[in-house]
Amino acid sequence: MRSRGVLPQGREGETLDPADWDALKQSFHAAIDQAIDRLRDSREAPVWRPTPDAVKARLEAPLPRRPEALDAVLQRFAADILPFGTGNVHPRFFGWVHGAGNVAGALGEALAALMNCNVGGRDHVAVYVERQIVDWCKAIFSFPAASSGLLTSGTSMGNVIALASARSARAEIDVRRHGMGASPRPLVGYASSEAHSSVAKAFELLGFGRDALRRVPVDAEFRLSLPDLARLIAADRAEGRLPVAVVASAGTVNTGAIDDIAGIAALCRKEGLWLHIDGAFGGLAVLVPEFAPRLAAIAEADSIAFDFHKWLQVPYDSGGVLVKDERAHRAAFADRPDYLAPAKRGLAGGEPWFCEYGPELSRGFRALKVWFTIMTHGIDRLAAVIARNCRQAERLGQSVCAARELELLAPVSLNIVCFRFVAQGLDESALDRLNEAIVVELQLAGIAAPSTTKIRGRTAIRVALTNHRTSDDDLVLLVSAVREIGRELSSVSAGGSPSLVAAEEP
Repeated sequence: MRSRGVLPQGREGETLDPADWDALKQSFHAAIDQAIDRLRDSREAPVWRPTPDAVKARLEAPLPRRPEALDAVLQRFAADILPFGTGNVHPRFFGWVHGAGNVAGALGEALAALMNCNVGGRDHVAVYVERQIVDWCKAIFSFPAASSGLLTSGTSMGNVIALASARSARAEIDVRRHGMGASPRPLVGYASSEAHSSVAKAFELLGFGRDALRRVPVDAEFRLSLPDLARLIAADRAEGRLPVAVVASAGTVNTGAIDDIAGIAALCRKEGLWLHIDGAFGGLAVLVPEFAPRLAAIAEADSIAFDFHKWLQVPYDSGGVLVKDERAHRAAFADRPDYLAPAKRGLAGGEPWFCEYGPELSRGFRALKVWFTIMTHGIDRLAAVIARNCRQAERLGQSVCAARELELLAPVSLNIVCFRFVAQGLDESALDRLNEAIVVELQLAGIAAPSTTKIRGRTAIRVALTNHRTSDDDLVLLVSAVREIGRELSSVSAGGSPSLVAAEEP
């Protein structure tokens, strides 16, 4: 029935709503203007600023008991929080694999927060927006329309969800009811030695145990070795274990290497194993014609996890997972107690609910910022960013090879460049310390923010290009700064290494 008569109004002080909505809008506009101005001017600022001790101290204040005016809180935000972010919005942020975000996606995030939807299930529009995003992802990765999927906090959670589906589908018992300890044979899986640490964490969380993840050696291009994979599978079967799944990397985190997905898929079919793809960032390179043939076999996989917040430039956090066998996916998570009973009509409708495909019942409206990003930029423009970053990585690799003091440590296969500064007269241990110090100096000076990694035991300066704001000039500046800082530090170190020791302390 429709409501009749005068609607009740809450009295001031009984709700958390403002007394003056117009004043609230003015405060919101001022705060958003300030944040957008900082984003607009990011190139002029240091890439990264360490949080000052005074700010840290203020952020250790005791629990507030009394309210503070919103404008005063916004002043605190502007002074103590806004200037000291990760730095990944800056065009010379090259560390780890962080996307730069985009303003349309940020607007979607804000609007989603104002709508405040729980997308665990029920019949409301946020569910249909997420379903649309999932359908778009099926199209991107050539998964069947009948596949299932949902949005996640990122690939780490996506890997857990996909491997939980694999575990339930391939185990010889009802794992959800009886637990892994009841399995007549130990379950094992496989990933390359270059696979992301989240894969091992997934094995731990799901009860396989870290030792059940077989780390397969890699070839000269850091791709999973197929002969070694076949050998390990055969050895496990011979020793009474049950091989369950293989995790292939579509872009390893260290070097960007793409495993031979087609070859791994063929072996998985032969052996009856579940093939999962960790496509955190590299999977989306399937949108680029140059890389699509190397990634086309993703369509043969049983599942894939990927991130929107990396190469699709959606604000953090936003990832996704697709599972080809919807029944296996749902069987791994479905649980509908009485208080979540479905209905054919009303708000309790909207079948199936997303909570039946993952561990979370409370789920935010992540899909809206993805929807805003794709709708306002179009997938072709986003793909062009991916292509440009890969071309930039190729050119950076060429620049490294052409520079007398720099050494390329791994092939440039996608968007990651691993290199080091080499100074005459320093042994490998000293070169490791020198390159660690160079990275720290770059960060502290606000010039650039690469990260470090180990490539065959040697410390590398690692540059990951997933930023739509990065220009070729930014990479020229990076190379110049690495050489300049490397010369300065190696010159001082010849007199006793004081600069290298000091640089390790921050």
